[in-house]
Amino acid sequence: MLLLYNFYLIRSQALIFLNCSIFCLFHTTLWSQNNIEQNPPDYIQSIRFVKINGETQFPILSKNDKMLLTFDDLQAIDADYYYRISYFNHDWSPSQLFQNEYLDGFDNRRIEDFRSSTNTLQRYTHYELVLPNKDTKFLLSGNYKIEIFDAYDQLMFSRIFLIEETAANVAVGVFRTRNLETFDSHQSVQFSVTPKGSAFRDPERQVKIVILQNDNWNTAISGLVPQYYNNTSIEYRYDVESRFPGGNEYLFFDTKDLRVTSPNVSFIERSDRYDSYLFTDIMRANLPYTFSPDINGDFEIRTLQGTQEAAIEADYSRVHFSLSAMAAIPNAALYVIGKFCNYQLEERNRMVFNEALGAYEATLLLKQGFYNYNYALRSNDTIDYQIIGGNFAQTENRYLVLVYYRNFGDLNDRLIGTGIGSSFQLLN
Repeated sequence: MLLLYNFYLIRSQALIFLNCSIFCLFHTTLWSQNNIEQNPPDYIQSIRFVKINGETQFPILSKNDKMLLTFDDLQAIDADYYYRISYFNHDWSPSQLFQNEYLDGFDNRRIEDFRSSTNTLQRYTHYELVLPNKDTKFLLSGNYKIEIFDAYDQLMFSRIFLIEETAANVAVGVFRTRNLETFDSHQSVQFSVTPKGSAFRDPERQVKIVILQNDNWNTAISGLVPQYYNNTSIEYRYDVESRFPGGNEYLFFDTKDLRVTSPNVSFIERSDRYDSYLFTDIMRANLPYTFSPDINGDFEIRTLQGTQEAAIEADYSRVHFSLSAMAAIPNAALYVIGKFCNYQLEERNRMVFNEALGAYEATLLLKQGFYNYNYALRSNDTIDYQIIGGNFAQTENRYLVLVYYRNFGDLNDRLIGTGIGSSFQLLN
């Protein structure tokens, strides 16, 4: 009966969320990650794009930093792959710059660092690319995209990355909202930007802001203009316009050792591959908030088998997800999401309702490691990331504020500063 009650309550919450989403669109500009990045075919897996020695899987580089792109080809045929790089404005519209204005060297180069897997049931070839390198260096700060092509010039996948300057300091605070209706469910991001040189001449036109929650471009907020000015900085003290749903802590599982079960893994079977069956999740929307440490949707590849060189010794397993439900949610599709699928909603991570078991189910082929995941519901053109897991102001989220600047006469948006805030220290 409790699950049935949850089901009907979910339908009413969906209507509330839709009204809120429409309201927010009048104040901010949002865009979909599906328009920025392309996910790979099924035989390309485990894409990771990180700053070397960085804390999160978000490639944003300062001077002298390097980043690492890795992926696996399950065809295991030592195929040839090439990379190309392009430059974009702050809103990911194409830049008018020529390539030699933002790149020193060349792209369209072959990825030469690849190795075959060792002692795994699932054979694969592991590829690695370090940027910048001797062939490719970056001249400008701002938004970049790397595209990976095969030997037949077919686009396999693309990923975005950022190059930043340190021309401004960005101080970020995360607050409870002042609206009583969203006081227990949402978080507002407030910040100030202080240039290290001369003051901004026309910040409403020259300065562009993007705010990310847990590095997810699907829910990014932009279009904010400064509210206050003083001699040294510009202030953004919005409540509604920079407000994000708090969501809930991510669920997790760990498959670093496929010989034994681990937290949230019910049992493991072995046939042609390993099968890892997770415990069935329940809808948490109407349960009290419970703190659980997570890595904000990210994942880490690791293994305890062999010599523990995860890049080529970590095996793949079919991970079986299930979510308890008394009935199928009408006119909607349910997905399991996380950084492992780049937060995109595709057929491969769509769940199917099993009426006999009273649960939604999905099976994904994932490399050994520690994974965060959550659930998202798509209904018509609306995507709700909180309706299954719940929405709480206490949830720990990581916020990244990106500050772009275009001086008069310039043709590009420089990324002059970034600021990081966490709702772990939620302010009132």
